[in-house]
Amino acid sequence: MKRYVRVLFICHGNICRSPMAEFVLKDMVSRRGMADQFEIASAATSTEEIWNGVGNPVYPPAREELAKHGIRCDGKRAVQLKAADYDHYDYLIGMDSMNIRNIERMTGHRSGDKIRKLLEFAGSTADCRDPWYSGAFDETYRDVVTGCTAFLEYLEREGRI
Repeated sequence: MKRYVRVLFICHGNICRSPMAEFVLKDMVSRRGMADQFEIASAATSTEEIWNGVGNPVYPPAREELAKHGIRCDGKRAVQLKAADYDHYDYLIGMDSMNIRNIERMTGHRSGDKIRKLLEFAGSTADCRDPWYSGAFDETYRDVVTGCTAFLEYLEREGRI
């Protein structure tokens, strides 16, 4: 029996790391023929990239890094995390420790089974590197691929997919 998994990736602005993770995971599950088993999205903990209710598109260097790997993110615009997302999604995956604290504050729930940091799935306590400050979108991409690969392996081990 096929299972259905809802995943929300979350970072500060929803224009770099979380959309990179959203589209990398969408690509991974599509290549495995499992896209129909997933709902994958991303959101921000802040409103800095949302103006008059309209979110900014994926930051150009993040979009370019994805394109280098054949991944498109057309149409994606920043949206803010809502408390109700906790009930809708099976996993709320933050990119760094500050994201986790903000997710907890915004949803009223503590990290654990549903709220996790991306690289935890790869056995690391490290944060997914923020390219906003470093400009190293290739390093962030590698972190995202590592985390998403480990997340899929986790779901397989747990019998979720």
